Amino acid sequence: MSLLAGTVRERVVDALAAVLCAALICADMVWSPDVELTAAGVAVAVLASLPILLRRRAPVVAFVAAMLLIFAVLSFAHVYVAVVGPAIICGYTLAAARGRRAALVAGAASLPLVVLMLQLYSPHEYLSWSTAQNLGYVAIPLALGVAAHDRRAYTEALVDRAESAERTREEEALRRVGEERLRIARDVHDVVAHAMVAINVQAGVGAHLLDRDPEQARSTLREIKRVSGASLDDLRSILGLLREEGAEAVVAPVRPTQGLAGIEDLRDGLGSAGVDLDVDLDVDLDPAIGALPAAIDATGYRIVQEALTNVLRHVGPTTARVRVAHHDDLLLIEVENDRGRGPAPDGHAGSGNGLRGMRERAAAVGGSLEAGPRAGGGWRVAASLPVGAP
Repeated sequence: MSLLAGTVRERVVDALAAVLCAALICADMVWSPDVELTAAGVAVAVLASLPILLRRRAPVVAFVAAMLLIFAVLSFAHVYVAVVGPAIICGYTLAAARGRRAALVAGAASLPLVVLMLQLYSPHEYLSWSTAQNLGYVAIPLALGVAAHDRRAYTEALVDRAESAERTREEEALRRVGEERLRIARDVHDVVAHAMVAINVQAGVGAHLLDRDPEQARSTLREIKRVSGASLDDLRSILGLLREEGAEAVVAPVRPTQGLAGIEDLRDGLGSAGVDLDVDLDVDLDPAIGALPAAIDATGYRIVQEALTNVLRHVGPTTARVRVAHHDDLLLIEVENDRGRGPAPDGHAGSGNGLRGMRERAAAVGGSLEAGPRAGGGWRVAASLPVGAP
């Protein structure tokens, strides 16, 4: 609707401009003492103004026609002022629509025509102010049209850059939202998987010891309660990030994200209920690096947690070794386990989400992770994380 209204408005403006130019040419005939207003003169004035109606759709044709029709007006009526009006309007439109190159071509082609007109029809001397004035009627409209074209192009470039920047901001926001959702999904997977595997193993041990060693069974139940409570706190902390903030929002207490310092508690939790999983922990960090970046610290802990959870889930009773060291601005993490000494607690191979999650975590901070069978049996997980990561 707005496009149609704009087209109608432009046509009305062009028609009014053509009528005005024709009227001015006729008025120039009336005011000139040596010129008589005739029907032929009026027809030529109207004909000379018609190119204005074509200037938006065919600016080149309109400008050429306006320049050539000046000869017709000068032949029927010797008027020299208003006759250039249609050519000025069409020249400006051509330069504004096509730009600098079209304006230069139009100017170069028009100058010989202007010189010819002056020689044939001008009552003034060739080398006079009148000649410069008539040449200016060609140059000035073209220059103004080029300025309008460049200004419009500059404005459009600004708008395009602003829209591109807005799209980039939206894409960046969506990317960050996606990354945050993936991070939260990994955290939920790690917390739930570790807790459920530990509880599953401990429940099996408790059921086995219920009649033979009631005290140990009670200890196992207490450990199940502790693990489940800690896991619920972790989940509450993670899901609290998703809650809408506001004056009336209920914010869950958020615990600090676990780091490598929590590996000791992780080892104690794995064996506290009689689970036969020995963890040989070796943490060797260079004191010169100071505190690890939060992302590296949390990522390292989650990788160790998931690796040990996989040992519990898929291997059964065995020995595992965890080594954490700093070397050449890299945090090196290695988790190895021997062959199991019995059936795996849950008896299935798993979905592979744990390994994929560990690789995604390492890649998210610019690191890498390898996992696979050891040459002497068992399994090995090795991660390399850049200490300089944000």
